[in-house]
Amino acid sequence: MKDEFIPPIKNFIDRLNSYKSLSVDTNGMSTQVFGEYRMVMEIITNEIEKSFELPHSVFILKIINADLQVHTSS
Repeated sequence: MKDEFIPPIKNFIDRLNSYKSLSVDTNGMSTQVFGEYRMVMEIITNEIEKSFELPHSVFILKIINADLQVHTSS
């Protein structure tokens, strides 16, 4: 990934993390957003729209109605 793309991506993720109603999990491959469906979709829509004010914004979304994280017990 080119270094010039990193700041807008981090900014988008930081904006998502500012919402108390969302749970945001970021790793090297993706950012997963959890919360009530309508609220998540409204926030994602608003934040993508803000990002589209920048040139060359691209988003790839997968929307899944389950938490696919593996939970292990200690």
